[in-house]
Amino acid sequence: MSGEGQVRPGGGPAARGARDGQGARDGREEQGGRDPLYERLKGYAGRPAAVAGRGKDPVNLPMIRHWCEAMGDAHPAYRGADAVAPPTMLQAWTMGGLSGHEDRSEAYGELLGLLDGAGYTSVVATDCEQEYLRPLRPGDEITFEAVVESVSPRKTTRLGTGHFVTTRMDVRAGGELAGTHRFRILKYAPAARPAKSPDRPRRPRPVINRDNAGFWEGVAGHRLPIQRCTACGTLRFPWLPGCNDCGSAEWDTVEASGEGSVYSYVVMHHPPFPAFDPPYAVGLIELAEGVRMVGNVVGVPYDKVRIGMPVRLEFQRVDEELELPVFRAVEGGDAGDEGNAGNGRAGGDASEGER
Repeated sequence: MSGEGQVRPGGGPAARGARDGQGARDGREEQGGRDPLYERLKGYAGRPAAVAGRGKDPVNLPMIRHWCEAMGDAHPAYRGADAVAPPTMLQAWTMGGLSGHEDRSEAYGELLGLLDGAGYTSVVATDCEQEYLRPLRPGDEITFEAVVESVSPRKTTRLGTGHFVTTRMDVRAGGELAGTHRFRILKYAPAARPAKSPDRPRRPRPVINRDNAGFWEGVAGHRLPIQRCTACGTLRFPWLPGCNDCGSAEWDTVEASGEGSVYSYVVMHHPPFPAFDPPYAVGLIELAEGVRMVGNVVGVPYDKVRIGMPVRLEFQRVDEELELPVFRAVEGGDAGDEGNAGNGRAGGDASEGER
């Protein structure tokens, strides 16, 4: 299982996919004379960011199973006696968890401290790239080292002005290079928030194409259609051109009952995009049919949303042209676990929750 893949987690409007030294999408390189701070920052390029790192756990089947369940990936290569880890788990085996790692280098700490001291105290992940050189198997012991690959000149983005810092991590299994992970963040000083316009901006339009047009036609008719593979009967959401389980391209639909529960959720606080008014709760909803989808949780304050809370589908009109599916908390419903709120970026076409 060799080759190259890219994972782009996003992180707001600040130049997703930016490349240091080439400007930034939605960002501009600052013009002017010599920048003494940048002269110091670029001196960190090539210095270590992490030394002699070691994964806290060997590659193991329970973590692979949890990953596959969360991602909805049922590929048989990730199960059984000869299982391999999904390639996109590459970074998972190097993460330090809540207790962190002790392998961060002194140079990397100095670099971040220098940026903090210059007023670039906020951080957002902009993108990452991964290259897979060999499959990882249960029992593999993971080691890694990281280097500061580059620091960009000062850039102006919609989030604010700052510098992109790119690190490259080499991940090894049993001493053999298994893959590389290049990660880029923006350390920035937040821009001043513009005054609110008296005319509320319109929401971004959902991207509708031939693969998902049927879903949006259903939403327009106050229905929530779910794809069903006609070869193996597997339900899938979001809509895809083929079945993840058997690969068949043939499908029909079933209509969701609208009943479900909160599987996980995030509370969006930042950034305050036009037409959105944080904070609000965005849930990963497990429908009664067994598939999961993202939608806003309404009907309760954002800080009262809980995992396991029963919800019911309804449709919320955003403007004169657009309605979106949202999920209203069922009165008197008991919530399940309370300590497992997600911590990530809400995506897609979820509508605005209670304010």
